Amino acid sequence: MENTNKVLIALMNSKLDLDIAKTQNWYRIPIKSAPKIVKENKLEIIAFYQTKEFDEEKYAIKYYGIVDKISILKRRKLFPNETQNAKSNNEYYKIEFLPLLKLERPIISKRHRFIIFIPTTKEKFLKALEINHLYNDSVLEDILWARFLEKKISAERQLLYKGAESNYFILDFAIFCKTRNINIECDGDKYHMEKTAVQNDKNRNNYLESKGWSVLRFTTENLTKNMDKTMSVVCDTINKYGGIQYETDSKDYHFIRPDDDSQLMLFD
Repeated sequence: MENTNKVLIALMNSKLDLDIAKTQNWYRIPIKSAPKIVKENKLEIIAFYQTKEFDEEKYAIKYYGIVDKISILKRRKLFPNETQNAKSNNEYYKIEFLPLLKLERPIISKRHRFIIFIPTTKEKFLKALEINHLYNDSVLEDILWARFLEKKISAERQLLYKGAESNYFILDFAIFCKTRNINIECDGDKYHMEKTAVQNDKNRNNYLESKGWSVLRFTTENLTKNMDKTMSVVCDTINKYGGIQYETDSKDYHFIRPDDDSQLMLFD
């Protein structure tokens, strides 16, 4: 299985931009915010995550294109008929692609998330049923995610959490429970053992705990050699906080039985 990211999921939050993609076959990304896959010219497929602006097509990926050419242009070149303004000299990657294709089965976001970029592999893109299946950032996260799928544990991967004080974090996993939500972090040994990283992790934990989150952190050893024990901790914590909420608008919560992968118990 090839694990190289060659697909980019990009934000589509404008009907005008979707029309450009459909009729002119290009999409723009500001140079300052472009992901590595674009800067290194490794992009082969670009797909679009549509926001709430698109009514019945919102919060899903339906369209994608085979990348043909990537170039750098100023905004005034991209939009020659636009009145000159403060953004006119800003530079963008212009990503040109073959005529848009449509997925037979859209890739949905169950929790209606705001997503900007997700680099992923062709295999994950073609097999994905929902947004969380796409992420390809960490081997450790993939190991834990596979166990979550086995036990039917609903979690959001790489969730952007914004705090009231302009603090924001990317949560490796977020599990939504009845009385307290859970953030699960997969700590690779090399980075998280550094002094600065340890302090940052403590500050982050303290902030999230103060906002009502429970934080669980698992090391490489936890996730590769002691997975059964790790999953037992996860399941016990889910049950402690009233069970999992599977859908955003649902009032039903389910306990998880650590010793029985197939059974979920209705809690409320």
